Amino acid sequence: MKTKEIEISSRGSGIREALAATEELASSANLGKKETLRLRLLAEELFGMIRGITGEAEALYWAEDTLHWMEKTELRFSLHMAVDTEMNKEMRRQLLGVSTTGENAAVKGFMSRLMDVISTALSPRDAEAADLLAVGMMNLGSTGSTADCIWSMQRYKDEVLALGDRDDARETWDELEKSIVAKLADEVRVYIRSGRVELVIDKSF
Repeated sequence: MKTKEIEISSRGSGIREALAATEELASSANLGKKETLRLRLLAEELFGMIRGITGEAEALYWAEDTLHWMEKTELRFSLHMAVDTEMNKEMRRQLLGVSTTGENAAVKGFMSRLMDVISTALSPRDAEAADLLAVGMMNLGSTGSTADCIWSMQRYKDEVLALGDRDDARETWDELEKSIVAKLADEVRVYIRSGRVELVIDKSF
């Protein structure tokens, strides 16, 4: 089952409707109160990314549930937020300006690093591409000058652990430990395809 696609903005429009749709999806799947709350918290964290952007920025949100292909009794929920960067240049400018070390960073910690991943992907020639912030990003192939990329939280965790006892690795792992999304979500993925950015949060019950 899939909710309708809902337009949300950095000024808060559409977010109440999106949360209601998420809870309705949880109810239709017969989730309990605790599970529904966790799904809502993940959605709120997702919306926090766009609400942290100054100026006018818009995105599309939808949620869906599917039976896990290996475990027929397990429901997998996916929360999606998509931005057309060609049509939404202000949001692209804001994303490119976000930095985990900047004094005016709108979002702190793990979610800020996610925004850094998106901005790095939108600027493939940026010197930060080789930085720890881009760990977990993979090229899926390219057509002409347009590359498809994916960032995976699980791969990110594995690669941070592989860095060992480095100071930056310890700091990053501490951010993961404190993050609601990193604790509750099974996976977080970022796709960039032809100027369209889609962030997906997966959670199974």
